[in-house]
Amino acid sequence: MVAAAWDGAAVRTWLERRVAAARADQVTAERRGRDRQDDCDQAAAEEMVCAALLRSGASDSQDSLTAALKALQAEDEFIWRGIYDDRKFDRHARGQIRKLMKMAKTNTGFERLGHYQ
Repeated sequence: MVAAAWDGAAVRTWLERRVAAARADQVTAERRGRDRQDDCDQAAAEEMVCAALLRSGASDSQDSLTAALKALQAEDEFIWRGIYDDRKFDRHARGQIRKLMKMAKTNTGFERLGHYQ
């Protein structure tokens, strides 16, 4: 089995779509009230990680994306707007980073552009 070539444009598109989906999920969670605060924190964590990668331009190569993810992972704490529980937000952000590290390492999953993954 031959590994697919890295497609930076596809990764950027995937990141942009995930930011948009995360923002929509935050709005939905906000409308549902206190019961969905964890869902809002989870969506905010996904938005924060994907937006940071988009801003850094790290999607051009597999190595640069992995390096950017490692730099994010090395941070002590994450600061973002509109979160309810810092501890849970931090856990969700680290989980999102791990998910993206696995995707970057195997170069899979970036072709799935649906809202729900």
